[in-house]
Amino acid sequence: MTNNVYINDLAGFLPNDPVSNEEIENVLGRINEIPSLSKQRMLANNKILKRYYAIDPSTGKFTHTNAQLTAEAVRRLNPHENFSMDEIETLCCGTTSPDLIMPGHGLMVLGELGLKPCEAVSMAGICLSGMAALKYGYLSIASGVTQNAVGTGSELSSSFMRADFFTPSVDPEADIAGEPILAFNADFLRWMLSDGAGAAFLSNTPNENDISLKIEWIDSLSFAGEFPTCMYAGGKQNPDGSIFGWREADSCVAAADENLMAVKQDTKLLGSQIVKTMGRTLSHMVEKHGLRADDIDWYLPHYSSHYFRDKFYQVMEEVGFEIPYERWFTNLPYTGNIGSASIYIIMEEIFKSGRLKRGEKILCFIPESGRFAHCFMLLTVV
Repeated sequence: MTNNVYINDLAGFLPNDPVSNEEIENVLGRINEIPSLSKQRMLANNKILKRYYAIDPSTGKFTHTNAQLTAEAVRRLNPHENFSMDEIETLCCGTTSPDLIMPGHGLMVLGELGLKPCEAVSMAGICLSGMAALKYGYLSIASGVTQNAVGTGSELSSSFMRADFFTPSVDPEADIAGEPILAFNADFLRWMLSDGAGAAFLSNTPNENDISLKIEWIDSLSFAGEFPTCMYAGGKQNPDGSIFGWREADSCVAAADENLMAVKQDTKLLGSQIVKTMGRTLSHMVEKHGLRADDIDWYLPHYSSHYFRDKFYQVMEEVGFEIPYERWFTNLPYTGNIGSASIYIIMEEIFKSGRLKRGEKILCFIPESGRFAHCFMLLTVV
């Protein structure tokens, strides 16, 4: 028998003042080689108006580490009166962009928080790393190992996007207007990604005086066994599609010269498979969990760009799981794409909006293009 698991509070932290489209290059620096057409086309496609950077625009220096961003989100949790962070039994942290290769991100966050000894878990990956952290906490409570847990997702994406760390590879002569997916190859991240962190407090008992979100299930599928690597950092792609990792470089200087630490994307593979694999995953979840679109009151999708919104909607129609746009909820235009933290920030906003009613069903969707994986989570408002 498993215990019920509830999300009793959610908190987010977005550093510094929001950065408008016009201010991006003032903070990240300018890359003269990027065609202006690419920038405007990407901003038109992603529909993002604001994002956040843990960078002081006056100095170009970081104002927070990833661990500090995450710790700040955890500090803002307040699941019940007189809550103390020392009550946390398991701290589960996911990120794409840890501060160090080792030790794990979860340990660095625990150190920032200065908590008494507790279990700390680090989840690596891209967007799904935040959900992997949440699922670890969920399973820990469901199995009776712990009574509560905190899951987090966080990103310091601007560290990859600064001018001195970023080398565009798109052909300036490419028809970006005719094929907008091409722009992803060079600088979609630069005009899209945002820094920030989100945290969720999980418990085996619901809130006494307020709503909670009961986790019905968290489920994901990875297609890494079928497809080569699509999005990556710390290496380069060989002609045969395999990955040459930074360890294989002759020296750290050679790794830097070859720009191995930059984030890269196979845009043709992305365009051909990210939507298809989402449809395959959704069909699997419908069959496995008996999902019905009519039962879903709120659909919370994390997509990297508005460019994919209609494409995901169309594939949902194709598999017989259409959810009208009026039941969708996202904050992408005014938070940007915060990777593994995005779903936490989306959930926090609707959780604290006063719009949720007891008994409503919430379906969350999180895709990842690294090697194509998708996660769905079903919640009930209680």
